[in-house]
Amino acid sequence: MANLLAVKPLSMLLKEAENEGGVGLKRVLGPLNLITLGIGAIIGAGIFVLTGQAAAKHAGPAVVLSFVVAGITCAFAGLCYAEFASLIPIAGSAYTYGYATLGEFVAWIIGWDLVLEYAFGAATVASGWSGYLVGLLQDFHIHIPPQLTTTPGNVLYFYHDRWQPLAALPAGLSASSLPHVAGIFNLVAFLAILAITAVLVIGIEESANLNSAIVIVKLLVVGIFLFLGINFLLHHPEVAKANWHPFIPKSEGPGAFGIGGITAGAASIFFAYIGFDAVSTAAQEAKNPQRDMPIGILGSLVICTILYILVSGVLTGLVNYHALNVADPVAVGIDATGVRWGSILVKIGAVFGLGTVMLVMLLGQSRVFFSMSKDGLLWKWASVIHPKFRTPWISNIVVGAIVAFMPAVLPIDKLSELVNMGTLLAFGIVCAGVWILRRRNPHLHRPFKTPLVPLVPILGILSALYLIWTLPALTKIVVTGWLLVGLVIYFTYSVKHSKVQQLPAAAQEPQIEPGA
Repeated sequence: MANLLAVKPLSMLLKEAENEGGVGLKRVLGPLNLITLGIGAIIGAGIFVLTGQAAAKHAGPAVVLSFVVAGITCAFAGLCYAEFASLIPIAGSAYTYGYATLGEFVAWIIGWDLVLEYAFGAATVASGWSGYLVGLLQDFHIHIPPQLTTTPGNVLYFYHDRWQPLAALPAGLSASSLPHVAGIFNLVAFLAILAITAVLVIGIEESANLNSAIVIVKLLVVGIFLFLGINFLLHHPEVAKANWHPFIPKSEGPGAFGIGGITAGAASIFFAYIGFDAVSTAAQEAKNPQRDMPIGILGSLVICTILYILVSGVLTGLVNYHALNVADPVAVGIDATGVRWGSILVKIGAVFGLGTVMLVMLLGQSRVFFSMSKDGLLWKWASVIHPKFRTPWISNIVVGAIVAFMPAVLPIDKLSELVNMGTLLAFGIVCAGVWILRRRNPHLHRPFKTPLVPLVPILGILSALYLIWTLPALTKIVVTGWLLVGLVIYFTYSVKHSKVQQLPAAAQEPQIEPGA
């Protein structure tokens, strides 16, 4: 019987962190690259899509408080991530940290869960990116064949020189009298994933530099939105007063407004915070991980939480929250200011912004694949390094090819909720891991130490579990099904090839240091 609780020794992990013979992953990322890597993932779908949906479906103007709740939960997890990332500078994120503390079986569960998280996350973002790009092109009267811009069976109608879904048409309009077509294949989203995959195969340095440049553009666009929105509200305070009242709408059922809606809104937007988990997956490519990983993780978290709170407050002040359940809520908000060029600018920002999110998510998934393969838990091809580019190129190509088909053929309006559960589960495991490792190895040198242990890890675990509990039942069912598939792979392949399982039994046992 396999030792399901076999722990990967820290000495083994730290040895892997060495770039032996110059054949491992390339250490090229500095603190600025890591911060922008996190911002590239966090400031994207969250601001451009999820903010409006969370306000319209869950919290109303109190979505501001949802971001506060989410930010606090992320702060607990972020502090724990920072300790692990500086101590164990290995690609793999929560998977690696779980392996070092909670054992192989827990590590497998979270690793397999992260694969789902990043795949569906990238696919969801690709679908949103496609919508923004097509809308931007139509602003300039450029029309891609509509059958190739949406998923099979989804009907688009031609109205006011634009191909639009039924939900976007004015109320009372007879859609049957309009020209309409059914989607065949979302070629735009498909090609977007393939292009990002090509960038990742070429090299992490090129990927990170491209991401840093785009993040600057994206932050500039968000800043312009905030400037125009705040300026409008200062000159029209009556608009904000009307839209912010009531600030916490009366409850309409579980998760729909009221106090429960605030926490449901926080759970629904956690997809937006996947970014700093993605930063930790690049630990093996950081120049000085002991110093730079905490800066990258905590720096991107603080910057993005502040921006989310500001954007959600301004957005719900500009537009009544009932009108924000659309694919482009920020564009709707900027339209309310009367600044016509603002909508085009926001769409340009979304195209760039969502592009960086796809990049970081596909980067994160391939690195989790890489780490699991190196440990013998997945097939050897997933950890093959390209001799020239020094990237896990086969893993990148396989993952990219599979993910590319998801937004091309599947309607993915519910996928962000699937990603949220994976993110929250990862956060809870990382918090538990820090607490356990402090007990087992209290005197281990930690370049960054999480404060107030065990209080901070306990609060991180409890808040993550509570937000998981508020997620829809469908989310839990799909994730459970995915994990069952993973268990089949684990017991038929992984336990036979696990490098840790092949270690002497004594090396697999966690050692408690004197005084722990």
